[in-house]
Amino acid sequence: MVNLNGETVLVLLALGVLDVVLATRNNEREAVLIPGDIVLGGLFPVHEKGGSSCGPKVYNRGVQRLEAMLFAVDQINRQHDILPGIAIGVHILDTCSRDTYALNQSLHFVRASLSNLDISVLECADRSTPRVRKSANAGPVYGVVGGSYSSVSLQVANLLRLFHIPQISPASTAKALSDKTRFDYFARTVPPDTFQSIALVDVVKSVNWSYVSTVYSEGSYGEYGIEVFNREATERNVCIAAAEKVPSSADDRVFDNIIAKLMKKPNARAVVLFTRAEDARRILEAARRSNLSQPFQWIASDGWGKQGKLVEGLEDVAEGAITVELQSASYPGFDDYMATLTPETNRRNPWFGEYWEDAFSCTLTKNVPLVTNQTINVCSSKLKLTQDKGYEQESKVQFVVDAVYAFAHALHNLQRDLCGPSEGLCAPMINFDRGAFYRNYLLNVSFTDAAGSEVKFDEHGDGLARYDILNFRKLDPNGTNGYYYRVVGKWYKSLRIGTEDLVWSKGSTEVPISACSLPCEAGMIKKQQGDTCCWVCDQCEAYEYVYDEKTCKDCGPGHWPHPDKKSCYALPINHIKWNSAFAIIPAVISCLGIITTLAVGGLLFKHRDTPVVRASGRELTGILLSGVLVCYLNTFVLLTTPTTVTCIMQRFGVGVSFSTVYGALLTKTNRIARIFDSASRSAKRPRYISPTSQVCIAAALIAFQVVLTLVWMIVEPPGTRFSQPDRRQVILKCNIQDMSFLFSQMYNAALIAVSTVYAVKTRKIPENFNESKFIGFTMYTTCIIWLAFVPIYFGTGNSHETQITTLCVAISLSASVALVCLYSPKVYIIIFQPDKNIRGKVTMSGSTFKKQGSSAGTACDGPSESVPLQAAITASSVQTSVGTPQTPTRTILAFKSVNEEVAHL
Repeated sequence: MVNLNGETVLVLLALGVLDVVLATRNNEREAVLIPGDIVLGGLFPVHEKGGSSCGPKVYNRGVQRLEAMLFAVDQINRQHDILPGIAIGVHILDTCSRDTYALNQSLHFVRASLSNLDISVLECADRSTPRVRKSANAGPVYGVVGGSYSSVSLQVANLLRLFHIPQISPASTAKALSDKTRFDYFARTVPPDTFQSIALVDVVKSVNWSYVSTVYSEGSYGEYGIEVFNREATERNVCIAAAEKVPSSADDRVFDNIIAKLMKKPNARAVVLFTRAEDARRILEAARRSNLSQPFQWIASDGWGKQGKLVEGLEDVAEGAITVELQSASYPGFDDYMATLTPETNRRNPWFGEYWEDAFSCTLTKNVPLVTNQTINVCSSKLKLTQDKGYEQESKVQFVVDAVYAFAHALHNLQRDLCGPSEGLCAPMINFDRGAFYRNYLLNVSFTDAAGSEVKFDEHGDGLARYDILNFRKLDPNGTNGYYYRVVGKWYKSLRIGTEDLVWSKGSTEVPISACSLPCEAGMIKKQQGDTCCWVCDQCEAYEYVYDEKTCKDCGPGHWPHPDKKSCYALPINHIKWNSAFAIIPAVISCLGIITTLAVGGLLFKHRDTPVVRASGRELTGILLSGVLVCYLNTFVLLTTPTTVTCIMQRFGVGVSFSTVYGALLTKTNRIARIFDSASRSAKRPRYISPTSQVCIAAALIAFQVVLTLVWMIVEPPGTRFSQPDRRQVILKCNIQDMSFLFSQMYNAALIAVSTVYAVKTRKIPENFNESKFIGFTMYTTCIIWLAFVPIYFGTGNSHETQITTLCVAISLSASVALVCLYSPKVYIIIFQPDKNIRGKVTMSGSTFKKQGSSAGTACDGPSESVPLQAAITASSVQTSVGTPQTPTRTILAFKSVNEEVAHL
């Protein structure tokens, strides 16, 4: 007994009206009716759709699917291990490829299922007793196999669920049919289009296409399928250039407009077709009419699949197409079954004659008009549906057979549970709730069919998602043997395809480009323009890397991008290498200076008691030579790899070495100036001219530089830093700014300046006093060196090697000037004129004064212990000559005072 709810009652009220309409139609189509204990309904597109109902042309695939259901029922009825004692009957109707017509046809199944209807809940308008109109049928329908198109299944499933009639579709793939809240009695042996759409996107991505157009049929199949495709494509950076919908009643003008719109996006060479078969063919026809100079690359869903009829006569336009087809095998025995069928033997299929005439392009004898002026090709009695006659098993045959077997296995399990060991149909089985049957038995079916494929349903009632990827191509490159579909890939959860084996439009073997903009080269990013897949390429800066396709990012200090601009690497840290010319040249100069300084120091120490050495002041000489030696040693500190220790040594070394040299020179020039200034004014001995005083003064001058350096290290702590004169270089340097280094040498500059002033001040000392003259030369040359060094040093700030080398050479030159100018005359006398390096040539006797003019030339060629005395005499004479008279007594006292000072040397 069927229980009715309010919604079902409303449908039944409409049923009476529809029944009258259908009964009065003169052109109502036939049905396949085979009685049985359990009847399965069938809905197949036997005819193509027409203007309002059925078209005149038979649909090859629909007839094969109908015969597949009959073939499966025959096999089951012959088997004794499935449904023993139960015969399955069929009630098959034509949907004419139209959803509204299919819905009307489905009412036959509803009427057949109402034989046990409780009519007590119904009431007629005239208050008469309601009755159900009886019609010829095969019996109550237990379940329905079909329909094919998703739009048909959506309408039919909505109707059948009201009457608890389970339905299994062998071809409907719309995603919406997986919704169990709306279609709770629907299942299918094929997967939903969700997976097919993903497979299509995988194909597009496998050849690096990013810009495609889409064409889809109106209705659930095309609209739901393309919706999933668009969503998946967007997530994977594939843009839709144009999206065109094919109306259900489209004419040639509509298809021509679609092609025209696709041509407006010439960069989108790839066109994805999610259409019904007839729409796909008409798209190809419109493409031929448009005479495309640049053919499209078709990517099609299983609506095209591997149909030969679809591309018949349009092979050149369809060449290179990539299509998706549900993975299916040729079902064993079906081809033999079809080969036995003829219009004479196949009486149960009322549409088989039409199919026969369409398949062989002939006319059956019974359909030949009695009078005609045309030549008619009468069908031969020898024709058979075999491969040599052009027959090919349709791809959905396997799924139709699997759907019938799914019902059979579910019913078999139900019979086993309810009827026990007895055969045949038992009462509990007849009245068993169809909802429980669907949920507990039909959805739990699992078996392997005769083709070796696994058949089962998931929780949504969907079949397994397995697809073949096909490529439509010529049988051979010369194109003399026709075209065929070649399997080039598989899809099951992921795509496996050999893109190198694909043939493209016009037989090309090169992958066509379908992109709004070409990919940017390495180191360039996309600047969006218009569509999301259209851009211009912009170059990243030299120091930037490509963070993502739209963003450049700075590598940061000390890093540089790899050539491919995908990431950055740490730049090598540069410092002066010992094997470079920048290090070798100053190092050689310093080594020569060190050797010379040690040699001079050793020579002076050996002759430390000679007049020449004593006259120059042994203590100050030692200090000055120590400063010169440190100046030369500074070169190696400056050239070595910077560390905190070496940086401290640099600060002390440069500053203290200069203060040592120029502090000693300042002390010496000041002493000379004070001696002669005092000698010219009085015979009193000047203060602080003793060796001890001179050492203390020099030490004080040096100590002040040490204090300044300590303060500098507090203000600017020592250490190392990385310097980047440009983004491509990283130089390890001491943490010393160029300006702070300059300010640190201001004290030494002051020492040089004051020493130079004293050198100028003592320039008129008689020629016999050679050391004063040489000190002057030293200071003048030093000033020139440092005036040249400062602009060179700061001007080479971007070249670390040049800057350091310049500093080293300047320091060495300063030391060399002091060493050469001050000590070369002394070394010359000690080595080459030892006769002048003896005591007593000039004495403080009366004859000396009398012979001043002549003795000065002989006794003062080189410095001696009497040099200060002789200089004082000369200074006194000079003063007398310019008008300042000196009494002999005062002059003699001054000479005595000076001579006493000489004795201390």
